[in-house]
Amino acid sequence: MNLRFYIIASILFIICVPTLYAQQNLKRSETNNDSISLLIIDKVNLYDRKIDTLKLKCFSPKKRIPKYEGLSPELFAYFSPFIFHESDISDSFSLNAKSASDKFDRANLFNLYINHFDVVSATAKRLLDENKIKTSYEEPASQQVDMAETMSPAPIEPDIIVYSPVVSKPNFWKYSGEFYLQFLQNYISGNWYKGGESNYSALGSITFEANYNNKQKVKWDNKLELKIGFITSKSDSLHSFKTSEDLIRYTSKLGLQASKKWYYTLQMVANTQFYKGYKSNDATVYSDFISPLNVNVSLGMDYSVEALNKRLTGNIHLAPIAYNFRYVRLLPLAVRYGLKEGRHVLHDIGSQFTAELTWKFSDNVMWKSRLYGFTTFKKAELEWENTFSLKFNRFISSNIFIYPRFDDGISRDEHHGYWQLKEFVSVGLNYSF
Repeated sequence: MNLRFYIIASILFIICVPTLYAQQNLKRSETNNDSISLLIIDKVNLYDRKIDTLKLKCFSPKKRIPKYEGLSPELFAYFSPFIFHESDISDSFSLNAKSASDKFDRANLFNLYINHFDVVSATAKRLLDENKIKTSYEEPASQQVDMAETMSPAPIEPDIIVYSPVVSKPNFWKYSGEFYLQFLQNYISGNWYKGGESNYSALGSITFEANYNNKQKVKWDNKLELKIGFITSKSDSLHSFKTSEDLIRYTSKLGLQASKKWYYTLQMVANTQFYKGYKSNDATVYSDFISPLNVNVSLGMDYSVEALNKRLTGNIHLAPIAYNFRYVRLLPLAVRYGLKEGRHVLHDIGSQFTAELTWKFSDNVMWKSRLYGFTTFKKAELEWENTFSLKFNRFISSNIFIYPRFDDGISRDEHHGYWQLKEFVSVGLNYSF
């Protein structure tokens, strides 16, 4: 009996204990299913509230599942087709959960896989291998528009050009000049009722100027004048041609500024001629090269003239102290030029003044004047050169030259006394530079 009882009790234990354990598991499973169902319902409600504002941003590089703005990547497994995600199973055993809620989500998803694996349709790995799940999505093309650029264009900055500084030595010299060549032809027949004779003449002139001004009170002016003119006449049987104008003159001034228009000035004027001077039908030589040679050195003051709206310009030199040197190479001409007979040199000390003015009446009409005077208080020399120029165009001009001269250091003429006069009119080429 005892043996039978033990056998029956063992059979009942074997039958009942698994049944009770199964019922207990069933109740636990039902409880878990109820909690999972409530969890899913709660997550679905949360998803419904946010679905309108969710935007696909990118894929999580670890889980290869879409990442939603405002929704944890782990919750995506609840709303995707029910597939097996190996990464969630491995994360369930990880201690690196970001938060308690993440750990809770992975645990519940793990229970779904354990208790309801029969409803799993596929695994994520197989779907990825078959290319049925996209692991990346292209973001929609978008254009970033700056409203400030739309409303008003951005200002264009000018190009910055870098220049290397170039330092050049200042040039204080100024160069200028004038050239003219003029001709005159005069024909008179032998029976002309007033008489006269035919003649030809030519005149050439070159003027160079080189002036220095350092803009710091120092000025040095230099001018070289060269003139030569020839005339032919049938009445002169001794000479095929004679000089009508012959001049070599150099003027130099070194000035130190005293005021705006006044300069302390040291001036030198030297002059002679190129060729021998004759008279008609006379073999006598009246002048020659360095016969005479005059050199005048004076110390005084210069005044710069600028008037009539800059149409009248020039300078006036006043020198209370002046030295005049005269040299005559040909002794027969010594007495003619105020030297003692047989002497080549003459020294004079006195006072001197020079006035050089240019008056432009218009662009085509101009008057140049040079007034020179020297006195030793025993004798005096006075020269007044006047040139009136009429320009027809840039290259053609006409000149009227009037040159009166006074010199009481020579012998007195019966008709003109100590006065001398030269005058001519010419037409020809003219060029200034």
